[in-house]
Amino acid sequence: MKVRRVLVANSWGAGRVVADGEPARATVAVETPGFEQTLVRYTPRLPGPSLPGTGPTVRTPTLLPEPGSTSFIVLTIPPDALYADPGYSPEAAGAEAARKSPGTAELFEPDSPGTAEPDSPGMHTTPTVDYDVVLDSERWPALDEEEVRLSAGDVVVQHGTRHARRNKSDKPATLPAVLIGARTADHSVERSA
Repeated sequence: MKVRRVLVANSWGAGRVVADGEPARATVAVETPGFEQTLVRYTPRLPGPSLPGTGPTVRTPTLLPEPGSTSFIVLTIPPDALYADPGYSPEAAGAEAARKSPGTAELFEPDSPGTAEPDSPGMHTTPTVDYDVVLDSERWPALDEEEVRLSAGDVVVQHGTRHARRNKSDKPATLPAVLIGARTADHSVERSA
């Protein structure tokens, strides 16, 4: 999904549009056809009311926000049928995700070696509170012991849960997500550099 970002800030004493166009960090996956990810905005902890001179969205080395920071990401999730296609390579897709989704890709659980079927495809846990909105199609958040069917207009709020984003429909699902960095039990977050 192509995203247009209009950035508004105080400029010379008045609210003005200071940027209008595509976000700088948009990815269309090659190894996972149909998967798209756009980091619309990264906001550092305790932002000021004025716009910083250089964009934190471009500078941040990770999509995973540290405690008190936020990441606003728009995802397009392909149908799960893609993963059963004989041409799909989980290894190539994982390598691409590591390059294009730093900070979050490392959190995906590995599958057991030698198994024909993945143990828990896509399962991961982030130290964040997430607000996910389903814009179109359907989505099934998979949790430890259940899945929930969500349709367009539904919202899920996750509090650091182990989960996967499933799409059992035959169409891509678009999902804006706001991730708010939360403190873990030891009050810190592991971040990728």
